[in-house]
Amino acid sequence: MRLEGASYLEILESGGGIISTVRNTRAASERRLLDDVLDRLDLFLAAGTTTVEIKSGYGLETGEEMKCLRVISAAGRIHPVDVVPTFMGAHAIPPEFGRDAAGYVEVLVREMIPAVARAGLAKYADVFCEKGVFGVEESRRILLEAKRFGMGAKIHADELSCLGGAELAAEVGAVSAEHLLMSSQRGLEMMRDAGCVAVLLPVVPFFLGQEGYAPARKMIDMGLPVALATDFNPGTSTAQGIPLVMTMACAMMKMSPEECFTAATVNAAWAIGLGDRLGSLEPGKQADLVVFSAETYHEVPYRFGANLARHVIKRGKLVASNGKVERYARNSGAQGGSAGQ
Repeated sequence: MRLEGASYLEILESGGGIISTVRNTRAASERRLLDDVLDRLDLFLAAGTTTVEIKSGYGLETGEEMKCLRVISAAGRIHPVDVVPTFMGAHAIPPEFGRDAAGYVEVLVREMIPAVARAGLAKYADVFCEKGVFGVEESRRILLEAKRFGMGAKIHADELSCLGGAELAAEVGAVSAEHLLMSSQRGLEMMRDAGCVAVLLPVVPFFLGQEGYAPARKMIDMGLPVALATDFNPGTSTAQGIPLVMTMACAMMKMSPEECFTAATVNAAWAIGLGDRLGSLEPGKQADLVVFSAETYHEVPYRFGANLARHVIKRGKLVASNGKVERYARNSGAQGGSAGQ
């Protein structure tokens, strides 16, 4: 549909995109989902990624979102990669609600957020603040309620339109805002002043065939901290490693290789609340590092599509070499539900 000219929102409204993935996720067992997550974490680890944020948002119903978050939690116990779980029940309006966004928001704030918080399954809550999904007022209510229950705030902001997502991110004290292709100057300045990290996802506009990219140069020059991420998901980015993202950031957003490494390491760590122990090599921090098969660090973004990660070390131990992940017990951390069977 996209290749034939349909827009992201048109695909969503027709029951494709996120909604298509929701149907498949609801039909899958926890064991199946866990196996899929572990397989994908293997691919990321082999390419040099040692910490990931994983979001829910493909259940869009209390029981199904809890299922996804249990899977994310189990994956974090089992896999060598550190996993940061984020609740994103506010990813889309589920089909059973039609266009009743207000009705679904009531379920989110009165049922889903309290249930997730009681179970302790998410560090953050995220919301897709966009036309046709959740407006600024709805997003504000969702994020403030999540904060009231002890979760940090994140936001998908200004991806397809300048809706005021960057301003809202600053207002609610979000740790990060993602996409930011269409954000206003005022919104970016507010984020900078609030200490909110701009998480840029250059593979997304490329994969969607969009013309514009987030204004990374402007952000960096104005002192707004920039992080890079894959946004790995079925609909808008299937990038399975950060080096490709760095290539896109250099080529399409005019970031330097040095800026890309900063954005993919220490700034990315702060974007998930772990900058005090991850993201840089210094005394007192966790010994996570990658040895690349390259003469200079410039080769990592330059040789796009190649996996140059020769050795990957996690907590001081070798966990992957030459594209192969060291063996680990896949059932050692699974608890509860079918994921533990």
